[in-house]
Amino acid sequence: MAEGKKEKTHFIQYANGKSLQEINGTVEVPKNLGFWKTLFMYSGPGALVAVGYMDPGNWSTSITGGQNFQYLLMSIILISSLIAMLLQYMAAKLGIVTQMDLAQVIRARTSKTLGVVLWITTELAIMATDIAEVIGGAIALYLLFGIPILVAVLITVLDVLVLLLLTSIGFRKIEAIVVALILVIFFVFAYEVALSNPDWLGVLKGTVPSIAAVKETPVVNGTTPLSGALGIIGATVMPHNLYLHSAISQTRKVDHNDEEDIARTVRFSTMDSNIQLTMAFFVNALLLIMGVAVFKSGSVQDPSFFGLYQALKDPSFMSNGILASVAKTGVLSTLFAVALLASGQNSTITGTLTGQVIMEGFIHMRMPLWARRLVTRLISIVPVVICVMMTSGGSAVKQHEALNDLMNNSQVFLAFALPFSMLPLLMFTDSALEMNGKRFTNAIWVKVAGWASVLALTFLNMYNMPDAIASFFSDNPNAQQTFEANLIAYVIIIAVLALLGWVLYDLYRANKRLKEQHQLDDQATKD
Repeated sequence: MAEGKKEKTHFIQYANGKSLQEINGTVEVPKNLGFWKTLFMYSGPGALVAVGYMDPGNWSTSITGGQNFQYLLMSIILISSLIAMLLQYMAAKLGIVTQMDLAQVIRARTSKTLGVVLWITTELAIMATDIAEVIGGAIALYLLFGIPILVAVLITVLDVLVLLLLTSIGFRKIEAIVVALILVIFFVFAYEVALSNPDWLGVLKGTVPSIAAVKETPVVNGTTPLSGALGIIGATVMPHNLYLHSAISQTRKVDHNDEEDIARTVRFSTMDSNIQLTMAFFVNALLLIMGVAVFKSGSVQDPSFFGLYQALKDPSFMSNGILASVAKTGVLSTLFAVALLASGQNSTITGTLTGQVIMEGFIHMRMPLWARRLVTRLISIVPVVICVMMTSGGSAVKQHEALNDLMNNSQVFLAFALPFSMLPLLMFTDSALEMNGKRFTNAIWVKVAGWASVLALTFLNMYNMPDAIASFFSDNPNAQQTFEANLIAYVIIIAVLALLGWVLYDLYRANKRLKEQHQLDDQATKD
């Protein structure tokens, strides 16, 4: 009894049980429901995942892509969304079938040292995402209420109070709140695009993939179609979403002695995920269409949130008379800021849950969700506060540009962490040993599409690394800066490949041991 009381006083506890055990298996789905009621009961986890595909990091890439290249990059948004659906399907299936999240499975098949290294790598990716959310939330508070940026940045720490409130109301209600905020974002941009009367035939043609979307010419406002495409891909497919989905897909109660119940859960969870990611596709598509149709071509020189907000208030920037008359009222700009704030709050919830998943999975440690959020946010605001203070003596434009550059540059860590979630996920879901038989392993077309996507994304992220590092130095780096950026990028690429080799080696050895154990078990059964 004394030992039990002592355990309760521990702020950081040992964790090696079920993934997110506070909510694991807490939502019961009766088997006698009709199709639509069953789908409704399984709906929710997909929304939390979809949030990552429409966070503030996606906004400037999609809008700028439309401004610079019209509807050309629409196909890139579509392809990114389809890849996301494929990866999230595998992540959800892994969690449901194995009853472990991705971090737990990787840790179970690799060494303790590698587990710590991968935990740190993924934490950096989460913090990089959190930086974008801090900036987006702070700018939204500044635009809506005139709160100074530095104060607004510090206020974003208080979203931990929102999280405390949410954790007390139940997981289904959290899912409902996230869906409501997603709908706010969707309807804001749908309204603004509808007023602009875009060229829908041009939009449709833009969804057809073409070589022009990945060419290095023309150069418009310092970007090429290729760099624009890489920016959209980098902002869309994020590693932490795979960890998150493999955990929250287990919130539904499943009878793991009944293969049909497992199959039903996988099927409906996939539907939920695909529906929500389709919504995310439409949001990103609306952002790109907004860049093309709302503003006059090339009129917006400042692609930051500040610049877009000001442009939405200025009738001279608008592409038609209806938009110009609405812009005068300030409705367009206010709705934009509201959507930005909603996006940041959504990401607060998902980022905290993901942080808990990887901490428990990789290093078997748990802390209260509010503390987890507070620590992550306090670390994430440090570079933002430094950026604001360093530019406080300059013009407002310089400060806005610095914040925008910080948000974009922070996404480099996502490219670093992505292969360490994608490759193991594909290997685990391809393995009959891991997936408890062949029924739940990937179909041939999923294997082919999965490996093609993983290799392509890894290559593109590595290919874009030199340019991404160069952007840390300057928007227009000189020869010396370019050389230094290339050198740093190649060192990072070598480190990524070496670490990836370590992961694959550990997974290969673990798979070999698992096969031998199964053979011994089968032999013992026969004897």
